[in-house]
Amino acid sequence: MIGFIRKLIKDPRGNALVIAGAALPLVVGSAGLASDTIQWTLWKRQLQRAADSAALAGVYGKLASQTISNGACSLSTPISRDLTVGNINNRLGMTPTCAVESPPTSGAWAATTNAVRVTMTAQRALSFSGLFMTAAPTITATATAAQVQAGRYCAKALDPNNETGISFSGSAVVNLGCGMITNAKGANAVDGGGASTITASPMAAVGQIANSDNFTSGTIMQPYSSPTTDPYASVNPPTVPSGCNQSALQGNASSVTVTGTSSTSPAVVCYKDITLNGSQTASFTDAVVILNGGDLTANAGTTLNCVRCTFILTTDATNITSNSIGKITFNGGAHINLIAPTTGTYSGLVIYKDRRALACNNCNKINGDSTSYLEGGIYIPTQEVQLSGNSGMNTNCVQMVAWQLAFTGNTTITNTCPGGPRGWDGSMVRLVA
Repeated sequence: MIGFIRKLIKDPRGNALVIAGAALPLVVGSAGLASDTIQWTLWKRQLQRAADSAALAGVYGKLASQTISNGACSLSTPISRDLTVGNINNRLGMTPTCAVESPPTSGAWAATTNAVRVTMTAQRALSFSGLFMTAAPTITATATAAQVQAGRYCAKALDPNNETGISFSGSAVVNLGCGMITNAKGANAVDGGGASTITASPMAAVGQIANSDNFTSGTIMQPYSSPTTDPYASVNPPTVPSGCNQSALQGNASSVTVTGTSSTSPAVVCYKDITLNGSQTASFTDAVVILNGGDLTANAGTTLNCVRCTFILTTDATNITSNSIGKITFNGGAHINLIAPTTGTYSGLVIYKDRRALACNNCNKINGDSTSYLEGGIYIPTQEVQLSGNSGMNTNCVQMVAWQLAFTGNTTITNTCPGGPRGWDGSMVRLVA
């Protein structure tokens, strides 16, 4: 027997088969572990995706004033609904445990009001490794979403219905020194057309932003953003005084001048309309100027001064029609000098149009000449505003809130604001951890 074994050892025939047989368990084990690793990674990814989506749904739910409760995900409707739509149970083949923290109790986002953390855990046996394990491994995925600051906007277009909310055409040159945002949901929610040059960042929209070479380098694009709100929603027009039915300038009158006591005690004057022709001049200082159903018009060669004052276009009519509230027309060649008040109900606003005004196009045109000056807010929340022609006016700390905004013709706007742009902080919902 000993001799036979010695002879067998010296015989090279069949060695490969022996080695292969000895290595087979290792090969099979490696293949099994590789397969388990791929499967575990897939489950982990699916669980993480579900946690990410649930956390985002939680923040959007909070912003929509829905209740997001600490504890089981089933207690929070937006999160529960999101998990149902995501069908995570069927994808994993089992129901994971899901918990919500709102706000998170630890970490960098602890106690942040509009932050939601979702933690999901699941156990699932692996095909090969399960043969050697006493319990199925636990898969854990954690996601934190929050509302974060996304820029500063000084121009807002509130219309959520039309394809385009902010448009540029002709050879308009616009340098706002701040961002713009629109609630339009179309593929061209912001349309940078023509030969325009646009410097405004970030540029945000609920819908898509049309591809254009007209946006300057470095512009931050934020399509699919959360809808913006009306920053002046709580500001209402004043009551129209009785007997307000006369034009500011009549007959051969060449000018009108109104001066209030101070910015904290403005004069309140009311006209049917203000229409400047020829070389007429209207000057207001520390005043609230009410226009009852009529237009605010400044034609070429005229001068309109408004220092620490606000023009308010409204009406005392109860049945509102398309002509109930007047139009704004500042034509090319008009000398416009408008500065908003810094105190009072209409602080920061130089033009305010009653939000009862019915929608219309081409009914608010702002132009001027190269010596014109505009400082403050323009609020026309239910109608389009056009900045058109060869205005080239000087603008300082300008904010615009309109239904739609259109920059056309050869308009040149360079908005400067010492100390940084005024306006409104923008926000977006994103995953932060």
